Amino acid sequence: MLKRKIINLSVSDVRFPTSLEQHGSDAMHPDPDYSVAYAVIETQGGLKGYGLTFTLGKGTEIVVCAVKALSAFVIGKHLEDIVDDFRGFYRLLTSDGQMRWIGPEKGVIQLATAAVLNAVWDLWARAEGKPLWKLLVDMDPEKLISCIEFRYITDALTEKEALDILLRAQDGKRKREEQMLQEGYPAYTTSCAWIGYSDEQLKELCMKALNDGWTRFKVKVGADLQDDIRRCSLIRKMIGPDNVLMIDANQRWDVAEAIEWVSRLAEFKPLWIEEPTSPDDILGHAAIAKALAPLGIGVATGEQCHNRVMFKQLLQASALQFVQIDSCRLGSVNENLSVLLLAHKFGVPVCPHAGGVGLCELVQHLILFDYISVSGSLENRMCEYVDHLHEHFTNPVIITNASYVPPKDPGYSSEMKDDSVKSHGYPDGEVWQKLLAS
Repeated sequence: MLKRKIINLSVSDVRFPTSLEQHGSDAMHPDPDYSVAYAVIETQGGLKGYGLTFTLGKGTEIVVCAVKALSAFVIGKHLEDIVDDFRGFYRLLTSDGQMRWIGPEKGVIQLATAAVLNAVWDLWARAEGKPLWKLLVDMDPEKLISCIEFRYITDALTEKEALDILLRAQDGKRKREEQMLQEGYPAYTTSCAWIGYSDEQLKELCMKALNDGWTRFKVKVGADLQDDIRRCSLIRKMIGPDNVLMIDANQRWDVAEAIEWVSRLAEFKPLWIEEPTSPDDILGHAAIAKALAPLGIGVATGEQCHNRVMFKQLLQASALQFVQIDSCRLGSVNENLSVLLLAHKFGVPVCPHAGGVGLCELVQHLILFDYISVSGSLENRMCEYVDHLHEHFTNPVIITNASYVPPKDPGYSSEMKDDSVKSHGYPDGEVWQKLLAS
C-alpha cells in the first residue's frame, strides 16, 4: 500500500469583523470578531486536509504560533502510520516533555492541537472518500477505541466499558443511520437573541425563525437582570408555552448570584442555564445544579471545558444535566469521542456547542456519530445552530426543517474557500486593510 507522507502544514489567521453588528455578543464577550486559526496539511500526491480552531479575534496570532510549533510533530509522518496508532499520535502531540508544560491539554496549546488533529481527521476521511461521521460510524469498534486517549479517565470509564457501549449500540445502528439521512439531527437556534441585539431585531429574527419551523430557542442573559426579564418575557410570549427556551450567561456570575438570578428567570421555564459561572468551577456548577433542580432547570456547560478530565469530574459531581462538547476546544475528534462515551455511561444527554466560524460544520459529524453509534437516543438532545459565516466554506452546513442534514461530501466539512481565507486574513487581507485604515 502506498503511504501518504505529510510534506507541509500551513496555518492562517482568518478573522471576520462580526463585532461591527454585535453578532455573537454575550454578557462576557460584548464585541467578538469570529476568527479561526486555519491549518492545511498537504501530502505527497496533493491530498490535503483542512482543520481549524475557533477564537474571538485578538489572540488568534498566539494560536497560530502554537500550531506552527506543533507542525514539527506532523511533517514527515505518514497518514497511514498516524491512523494505525492514533492514540500514540495524540499522546505525541499532547505529551511532549517540554511542550506539555504550557498546557497540559488545555488553553492555547490544546486549541492548536485541535486545529492540527481536525486537519488530520479531515485528511483521513478524504482519503477514505467518506464524510467524517460516516468514517466513524463504519469504523470497527475496536479500531475506534484505539483512537482514544483513556489516560486520567479510567476511574470513570475503562476501555472495556467504552467498547461495550459501542458494541451494544451496534443493534439498530443502520436503522438510526437511515433515520438521520431522512430526517436530520434536531437543532436549536441562538441567532435570534444575541445580547447586543435591539428588541426590534430580536422580534424580527424570532418571527422569521418561527416561520422557518424552529421550535427551540436560546437567549443570552447575564448583563442586567431587568433587561433579561424583559427579553425572556418577549421571547417566551413570541414562541409560546410549548416551544423550548434555553438561557446562556457565558460565565458571568458567582455561584450564589447565579442561583438567585436564574431563580428570578424561572417563570419563563428555561430548560437550562448555560455556563452560569466559571467554566473551571466544577463544585460551583454542582451547587447551582442542586439549587435549581426543584425549579426544573438544568445546568449545561462544556464549550470552554478544557479536556476530558474536567468533563469526567463534572459528570462525577452531577454538576451538569446537559453536556456541551465543542469540536475545537477539546483535542479534536479523539478527545470528543471519549467525552461522548463518558456522557453515555453517566446517562447525560449531549447537546453540542456550535456557531462561530465552522463549529456547526464540524460538530454535526460528532453528534450524528453519537446518535447512530453511541447513545441511540434523541431525548432531550439537540445541536446548537448559528446562522453566521457558512458561506465561507466549500461544503457549508445544510439545515432543513430545523435539523442538520447529514453531509455527504468526503472530509470533516472544514475546508474554507480560498478567496475567504485570503480576503479575511489578518492583518493583510483586503477586508482588514480597509477596516484598519478607516
